[in-house]
Amino acid sequence: MNNQFKSVVMLFAAVLLVSCNNGTKTEKSNSTSTKKEDQKPAICHVMTKEEQTRLTPDAILQEFIEGNKRFQSGTTTVRDHSEQARRSAPGQFPKAVVLSCVDSRVPVEDVFDQGLGDIFVGRVAGNFVNVDLLGSMEFACKVSGAKLVLVMGHQHCGAIKGAIDDVKLGNITAMLSKIKPAVAMSQDFIGKKSSKNDEFVKHVSENNVRYAIAQIRDKSPILKEMEDKGEIKIVGVFYNLTDGSLEFIK
Repeated sequence: MNNQFKSVVMLFAAVLLVSCNNGTKTEKSNSTSTKKEDQKPAICHVMTKEEQTRLTPDAILQEFIEGNKRFQSGTTTVRDHSEQARRSAPGQFPKAVVLSCVDSRVPVEDVFDQGLGDIFVGRVAGNFVNVDLLGSMEFACKVSGAKLVLVMGHQHCGAIKGAIDDVKLGNITAMLSKIKPAVAMSQDFIGKKSSKNDEFVKHVSENNVRYAIAQIRDKSPILKEMEDKGEIKIVGVFYNLTDGSLEFIK
């Protein structure tokens, strides 16, 4: 009698164990399924000529602002870059051109949550303007249809600090001379005028952006005329490395 009872108990325990395991597998399966359903498909689309034509400079700027908010919150758009590269190969119709510092901590496309084929990017230490970058901007806007020119300085810029300290080193000397006008513009700063003073470095960086924009308007009649006609907008921003945020420069 005791042996029969033991057999029944063991059989019941085995059935219960199998049932529990199946339930766990089902819960895990449901959980995995839910996560897959929550994931949005990667974007493969690239900008077309028709879409570029319909955009306005203000709409593009607003899109950049919203993209930067996504960048700050860690909710940037999921993109299939390999497919975008293939689709954009026959032609490009970017919406904007960004002049940025060469600094490795400033990932321009990511900062504005843009994909392949969306923006032209010109980079040089200290984001200053020269004839090559002006020509690139004219190509971007007049030839390729971009409608926003954005000059972006950034926090803790090494080129700005070098210009403040009057660094002399190889070709860096000539490069930093392009930033010296911004240092001269910043002598009204109240406080210690030193590369070790973050507030002064920021002040010079902002003036460097202002100077670059003034150079664009002064040295490129093409871009100046397009801006006067409302075909493009020229904007300056300061990028904060610490939190990924933007400050617009007037």
